[in-house]
Amino acid sequence: MKATGFISLWTLVSLPCGQLANPAEHEDVVKHAIKLHRGKGAVITQRKQWVLESCRKLSGLLRQKNVVLNKLKNAIRAVEKDAGLSDEEKLFQVHTFEIFQKELNESENSVFQAIHGLQRALQGDYKDVVNMKESSRQRLEALREAAIKEEMEYVELLAAEKHQVEALKNMQHQNKSLSMLDEILEDVRKAADRLEEEIEEHAFDDNKSVRGVNFEAVLRVEEDEANSKRNASKREVEDDLGLSMLIDSQNNQYILTKPRDSTIPRADHHFIKDIVTIGMLSLPCGWLCTTIGLPTMFGYIICGVLLGPSGLNSIKSIVQVETLGEFGVFFTLFLVGLEFSPERLRKVWKISLQGPCYMTVLMIAFGLLWGHLLQIRPTQSVFISTCLSLSSTPLVSRFLAGSVRGDKEGDIDYSSVLLGMLVMQDVQLGLFIAVMPTLIQAGVSTHSSIFKEILRILILIGQILFSLAAVFLLCLVIKTYLIGPYYRKLHAESKGNKEILILGITAFTFLMLTITELLDVSMELGCFLAGALISSQGHMVTEEIMCCIEPIRDFLAIIFFASIGLHVFPTFVIYELTVLLFLTLSVVIMKFVLAVLVLSLILPKTSQYIKWIVSAGLAQVSEFSFVLGSRARRAGIISREVYLLILSVTTLSLLLAPALWRAAIMKCVPRPERRSST
Repeated sequence: MKATGFISLWTLVSLPCGQLANPAEHEDVVKHAIKLHRGKGAVITQRKQWVLESCRKLSGLLRQKNVVLNKLKNAIRAVEKDAGLSDEEKLFQVHTFEIFQKELNESENSVFQAIHGLQRALQGDYKDVVNMKESSRQRLEALREAAIKEEMEYVELLAAEKHQVEALKNMQHQNKSLSMLDEILEDVRKAADRLEEEIEEHAFDDNKSVRGVNFEAVLRVEEDEANSKRNASKREVEDDLGLSMLIDSQNNQYILTKPRDSTIPRADHHFIKDIVTIGMLSLPCGWLCTTIGLPTMFGYIICGVLLGPSGLNSIKSIVQVETLGEFGVFFTLFLVGLEFSPERLRKVWKISLQGPCYMTVLMIAFGLLWGHLLQIRPTQSVFISTCLSLSSTPLVSRFLAGSVRGDKEGDIDYSSVLLGMLVMQDVQLGLFIAVMPTLIQAGVSTHSSIFKEILRILILIGQILFSLAAVFLLCLVIKTYLIGPYYRKLHAESKGNKEILILGITAFTFLMLTITELLDVSMELGCFLAGALISSQGHMVTEEIMCCIEPIRDFLAIIFFASIGLHVFPTFVIYELTVLLFLTLSVVIMKFVLAVLVLSLILPKTSQYIKWIVSAGLAQVSEFSFVLGSRARRAGIISREVYLLILSVTTLSLLLAPALWRAAIMKCVPRPERRSST
């Protein structure tokens, strides 16, 4: 206890003494402390004398602080009684004195907080990691609160400085006559100040006390420039514009989403550079894949690999690139729906509904069986099986692009069956995302609550089915009463100006997307239904809209496939190539066999030959497994290793898909149709 009290006292006196003592005195204090700590070279009398002297200095500082506080109080009273000052000037001066008072009090509090922290540390057990972690957390919280207070004080000082400069300008204006132009500019300045005050949201002050809001330490990083002079000149501008990057302790990187001053236009130059780089590198990569006979989408994925974390690591705004790429999925599915007429949908709706459901159930059954043999948790087995049961709609739609869709009399077109089953899988994706929170809870629940969890899952499935019924009822109303007049109005207004037509179709697509999202169904289904509703207006309408939307779809699809490449890690694939090839081939073969088995049961006898093509189109894993896998990893359903395996198997299955598709086309499709399909 003596040692604890002595070290605490030494900390108490050394902190303030270091502020006033010169370097020689500071060095003597340090030497005394070292000798006292080791128990060498210090007698009892010297130790007492040193402690008393240090305490005397500390008490002198505290007395000086009290004297200054009394002077500040007297100064505040004098300002309040001064009749020559305006109310605004009195408020400003009093506020300045209060800031200085707060600074003195906070400095004193920091000293005693440091003492209490040292006492807690000395009283704890150095072998108890939990205790040290709690002490560290308390110190971190105290530092965060101190940082927030200091930030607020700094902002107040900036405001005081600005007020002082404005007061000086007002005095100068009063001493000289203003021209008409100066008076106009002065009025504009006052109006601009009022505008800034009106549009400023004070988001920091409003949210800092909200429940669930934590204070975090972040690093502010300026962009590296080869020219240091240019970097120095830009820094002052970026300090005002807030264009620097912030990095937190978890290595997450943040960029500005909404500036404090909304009157100045801003652009995220990192995002612009990323899109420009992807656009330039996608051309040679896509060209190379076309030359060697691969679909261009693999060139765009390679582009993402080269620019992503596993390559040059030049993409800074990964989240923004992925967000823009999602619009490529939306427009791809819109065009798929545009080519997928309601008549064809009615023809294959039973197969489209039954096929994916049977395949998902069989995949989950096999997953649970293998999970039981390998001692994997049931929730993890269900999740992995559901992820692997999904197939890629954008990839298959690229396979079907430009193919001949004509059927023989009485036969079913394989493209209709494929697209119908993929749309149903998109519905299942929305259902699975809705059920995932319950699946997470089921993973940590006890066996006594399994019945309740199953009941909750069934209730969620009922809600999703109700939402689907509402969506299709709404589509029926739109098709019957609204879509015809809406398109005719757009067509009439867009003569000689395709802008209105593109905007009107895009707005309708986004409306359907929003409706399905609000009803807890996948947004992709809304885009598909928007295209299907417009295709009901006839072939000429479909051709006109396709000519306008296809270029937009193509550009955004490049961004989407490049964003997939950002999550492909070739080094991991090379390290585990044998295991990954075995897993990928197992998944592809299993999906192909299950699809053939299911289609053999539900297809008419006259259309049995198309089961090989449809199965080949379904024998890969959807890119949406990236999204599901990332959510499951954050929720703790799967581990990091399983997440990387899912990513790698998905990527390799997508690479194998063109070969399997061409083999099925060569076997089952007549020669004239084969040319256009490949």
